[in-house]
Amino acid sequence: MTAHTPIDIDILASVRTEAARHSYHPRGTVRCVGVPLFRNTLARECACLLDFDPDILSWSCLPLELTDKKSFHVPDFRIERSTGPALVDVFQSLDDASVRWIKERALVAGFQHEFVLEKHINSGFRLRNAQDLLRYARWRTPLGDRLRLLAALDEQGSMTVSECLTAFRETLPIAGLASLILHRFLEIELDDELINPDTTVRRRRG
Repeated sequence: MTAHTPIDIDILASVRTEAARHSYHPRGTVRCVGVPLFRNTLARECACLLDFDPDILSWSCLPLELTDKKSFHVPDFRIERSTGPALVDVFQSLDDASVRWIKERALVAGFQHEFVLEKHINSGFRLRNAQDLLRYARWRTPLGDRLRLLAALDEQGSMTVSECLTAFRETLPIAGLASLILHRFLEIELDDELINPDTTVRRRRG
């Protein structure tokens, strides 16, 4: 991705309108503020990972325009951490000239800037596991099921996925478990292998 010469009076609106024409699976998000808008599949895949980054409090799409009056660039995301906000772009590969220009303009706008490469998004099992869980992003686990499972984990320390599923009586077990993971009541290992019946589940602390 490179900086472009302005061709529209409202560049940011034009970029958002173009992104709104596309739809990517999974459609659900958890920590996205505002409308989820992705300019390509790679950006959507990166957003899946943002929802599972414990350091990220929230994120938003195509947040602002960086410009020097001659060229412009709209970052893929603005992320919020406890340490402050940052802008994020997803690239297949890096062009040194564009990297320097974007980082400089981000600093002028008051933001740190981070790049995420395609090879990092698609390595390991994290993306596939994140996509599987985000299918249930719109579900909410009923209070009874949540308390029942959290109490069991307090007593046992950890349980397998198959053991956790027996705690659900008010909602679909997989949907309920996924919702509790997505909303950070529980944690599982996303990087070692695909989620399976023997995957260890723990209560998330802090």
